[in-house]
Amino acid sequence: MAITTNAICNTFKKELLQGSHDFDASTDTYKLAMYTSAATLGKSTANYSTNPGGGSNTEVTSSGYTAGGGALVNQGVKVSSSIAITSFANLSFVGVTLTARGALIYNTTTNGGSNTTDAVAVLDFGSDKTATSGTFTIQFPAFTTSAAILRLA
Repeated sequence: MAITTNAICNTFKKELLQGSHDFDASTDTYKLAMYTSAATLGKSTANYSTNPGGGSNTEVTSSGYTAGGGALVNQGVKVSSSIAITSFANLSFVGVTLTARGALIYNTTTNGGSNTTDAVAVLDFGSDKTATSGTFTIQFPAFTTSAAILRLA
């Protein structure tokens, strides 16, 4: 089991072309869930799960962190120099004691009457990151064409 390098999920690429994701309007809700090093996440991840890869629960647990993670605040969409971008504001979990190896961004928007768990991107932290009775913050890159978390060139 492992969290592979940062990856845009394959199913997201297809769903994007089918019009299933909207980053420009406030109609779609995106969340970020964090995982331990026991999780299996990569470009083939299709949906949010508390336990990607089988075995025991691999999503992090802590008071101050709820299964499913936290809601992301989208910074909108823009095109500059022929590159379309979107990103999110930083996300903090306060008063937590946890260790996380990576995360999954996913879309929870209602689709056809039921909530989705459509995977967007896997984030690999590079090593275990911890917080002890403190704040764990996911810092997103700048909302620029050279750094935004999602870029289409």
